[in-house]
Amino acid sequence: MQFDQLKRREFITLLGSAALTWPLAVRGQQSQTPIVGFVDGGSSNARRAAAFHGGLNETGYVEGQNVTVEYHWLDGQYDRLPSLMADLVRRVAVIATPVSNPASLAAKAATTTVPIVFGVGEDPVKLRLVASLARPGGNATGINFFGQEVVAKRLGLLHELVPKAVRIAVLVNPANVQVAETTLRDTSEAARVLGLQTHTLKASTSEEIEAAFATLLRDRADALFVAGDAFFVSRRVQFATLTARHAIPAIYSVREYVEAGGLMSYGTDDLNRFRQAGIYTGQILRGAKPADLPVMQSTKFEFLINLVTARALGLEVPPTLLARADEVIE
Repeated sequence: MQFDQLKRREFITLLGSAALTWPLAVRGQQSQTPIVGFVDGGSSNARRAAAFHGGLNETGYVEGQNVTVEYHWLDGQYDRLPSLMADLVRRVAVIATPVSNPASLAAKAATTTVPIVFGVGEDPVKLRLVASLARPGGNATGINFFGQEVVAKRLGLLHELVPKAVRIAVLVNPANVQVAETTLRDTSEAARVLGLQTHTLKASTSEEIEAAFATLLRDRADALFVAGDAFFVSRRVQFATLTARHAIPAIYSVREYVEAGGLMSYGTDDLNRFRQAGIYTGQILRGAKPADLPVMQSTKFEFLINLVTARALGLEVPPTLLARADEVIE
């Protein structure tokens, strides 16, 4: 009898202890700092990270205080995406892919429940990321930055600056399938209208970029059109060096190339895109549903010219072109 009473007391004590401990454990789990998985196709970029961080701040989230951001820079290794996304969906509160079609599509393929904030250069409805721009309807929303819609405009600006250039090399990253395909299609159509010839170059690594330039020189291309791609952006200094060394006029998608010494760029405001992605990420952390957040569309486009580079290439920039530039680097 005494033994049974002792066992009963131990059981009651254990049960009481568990009753006290369980709510504390639950509260501890609920108060854990949320994790955001940030994925970029290029290499580490402090300005992009800072812009994303700034957007989070606008919604009351500060890295290291009430949110943790895991930055994953792919450096062009898009084949890492399936395993990376499989890991992230088990651990994070939101996946942010502010500037990558491949990363956005990989995230969507990996989960129908974890919220995704994407940035894509093509129509996200056609990419099947959302049901509609106004009401995405699923677990993803974000920004459409019209990367492909401005391809013809970009080629036209290059032709305007270098009117004698007839053979245009178009460099794409075959690992970025959707962007590569649409860039080649759109440049081909625009070139036909302008009376230009295009031929394709492909590169997915730094070594392949070097090889592409060797091919470009062998084929005697007059100018270079570089497709929008996060990996290419991370190699902007390499592009500036090679185009200067071989005296090749080139046009790019974002300002970072021109700031690194590239000739000219035309596209949407790159850093504002990351800031907007940060804002949407913060709103979702606060309880907003991606299904109810309309896809934002970039409205600010930037045209930059590097006059120092133009002079080094022996190019005279027409006054009409200078007047239309949003920024001229001298």
